[in-house]
Amino acid sequence: MSHYEETLSEEKQQELLEKYDPEAGTRKLKGLPLWIAFAGLLAFSIFHLYTGVFGMLTAQLQRSVHLGFALALIFLLFPARKKNRGKEIKVAWFDIIFAIISVIVGAYWPVMIDDLVLRTGNITQIDFFVGLAAILLVLEATRRTVGLPITIIAIVFMGYAVFGPYMPGAIAHRGLELDRLVQTMFFTTEGILGTPIGVSSTFIFLFLLFGSFLIKTGVGEYFNDLSIAIAGRSVGGPAKVAVFSSALQGTISGSSVANVVTSGAFTIPMMKNLGYKKEFAGAVEASSSTGGQLMPPVMGAAAFLMVEFIGGISYWEIAKAAAIPAVLYFTGIWIMTHFEAKRIGLRGLTKEEMPSRKEVLGKLYLLLPIIAIVLLLMSGMSVIRAALWSIVITVVVSAIRKETRIGFKGIIEALVDGARSALGVAAATAAAGIIVGVVTKTGLGLKMANGLLDIAGGALLPTLFLTMIASLILGMGSPTTANYVITSTIAAPAIILLGVPDLSAHLFVFYFGIVADITPPVALAAFAAAAISGGEPFRTGVESTKLAISAFIIPYMFVLSPELLMIDTTWTYLIWVVFTAFIGMIAISAGVIGFWMRKLNWMERIASLGAGLCLIYPENISDIIGLVLFAILLALQYFYKREHIPKVQN
Repeated sequence: MSHYEETLSEEKQQELLEKYDPEAGTRKLKGLPLWIAFAGLLAFSIFHLYTGVFGMLTAQLQRSVHLGFALALIFLLFPARKKNRGKEIKVAWFDIIFAIISVIVGAYWPVMIDDLVLRTGNITQIDFFVGLAAILLVLEATRRTVGLPITIIAIVFMGYAVFGPYMPGAIAHRGLELDRLVQTMFFTTEGILGTPIGVSSTFIFLFLLFGSFLIKTGVGEYFNDLSIAIAGRSVGGPAKVAVFSSALQGTISGSSVANVVTSGAFTIPMMKNLGYKKEFAGAVEASSSTGGQLMPPVMGAAAFLMVEFIGGISYWEIAKAAAIPAVLYFTGIWIMTHFEAKRIGLRGLTKEEMPSRKEVLGKLYLLLPIIAIVLLLMSGMSVIRAALWSIVITVVVSAIRKETRIGFKGIIEALVDGARSALGVAAATAAAGIIVGVVTKTGLGLKMANGLLDIAGGALLPTLFLTMIASLILGMGSPTTANYVITSTIAAPAIILLGVPDLSAHLFVFYFGIVADITPPVALAAFAAAAISGGEPFRTGVESTKLAISAFIIPYMFVLSPELLMIDTTWTYLIWVVFTAFIGMIAISAGVIGFWMRKLNWMERIASLGAGLCLIYPENISDIIGLVLFAILLALQYFYKREHIPKVQN
């Protein structure tokens, strides 16, 4: 624990998670239901460890068992009504029935595999009812764990699949009969058991388990201390601590809200005590925590889906491509917090408020598992093997000191917590599979992509803008995973049709799906931060968007200049692009905050923003214009500051 003690209690943190993160809103069990849920979660993790070590089952078996476990556990843990979250209530009789049916649904493929393979393309009446039950259970489980928006979208897509013949010609299709829809959704790998849940049942689960083991070592708390040791004494230190700590938290967590609560419970009180306004303090944490999903090596769960959706690319290539944009994102927030601290005259932490440097350095070994997973992925090892070895390394490393040692009890708790964190992802990816199945069977994806191009007049920038708006709207009510699935099947193809590399197009929609967490009116990460800071939620969201302005610019940068993703570039050109982008971030930050070496007037702010945009746009002429403007502004700032330094009298 750092020397700065004012943090939120664990009870308050859990309360905030339950309020703003639907995936954390479980009921409190006791007695037999508690032990059944505990055993189920433990078995869920053991199943994935077993298949990870000894080889995955065939696609339908691996995915259906994963689905059965997730559905049954969701109905035991998540109450039907939102108001019952976090309360000690009995498991309702209908939830018990739903859980039993979920087990039957999950076991149906393993038990009936031979018959199902023999009659591929045809389903019996029993098959129909099992498949229909699977669809209904997935929709209800999704509603409980990740909310109504994605559930409604899945229902609308299925409605389109069935009633397509009755729709206007531009979007009509021949339609799917109900039994054909059920067969597609559960008895092929193009629906519920499709690619999204396939990734959830392999890569994502093991990485969530890795994150759970890391948390048990106390690495999250260590991130705070390490961040303070590095940035605490500088101007506006606590805000920079929040940025640095959230970037580190993002390497092991894929949830914006969870990052806000765990890191913000510590950093937001520090920022408020040193003079930051409530809304700004919350915004710094919200924007930084949201960016955590962009930070390799783990990133958000959707990054694992990208491997399958793009094809022919490894996860390491995606993580490597995302590195420079992620650094630029956090650099932008860092610079803005620095200028804001200078503008209102904030100090850093005192020596007494700092943790012991010796103590911080003594725990550097806790970073070894994160370094290990990067090296393993770089070496070409498969994602599954890298995750498994990283879990082993985490347990071994934790044993170095008694206070970080996991032990047998800690291992069991990590297995249970990891499985619990996977439930929402499993439900979201199953619902996303419904959407992908409809898009695949009806050709809706191509129609939507062509429609988007028609509206944009076939021009790249308008297409990117419309795609950004669609991603933000979908992201406001959907988890990043589901948002990415929808936009990557509908919007990304439109960008690709204009000659943009696949990786750039997919990362573009991925970025804006994540940024939706801090974009009003529905900005869950910002609202969670406001609950900690005591600030006004909407204003906190606006401040978050302002601080994360780089996140609205960077995706355009790497679409227009794929070199930022290290695609087909030389090191000299890459260094130049990164340099101009970094300088551009300084100019934009100064323009947004209204301060550099001194307060900027409105003309200087406009010029600063213009210089930043010119430097960020990847063209030689714009770079030259931007550098000239930047140099003029810098000179004006420097000479004004020199003239106003008080002269020492002899």
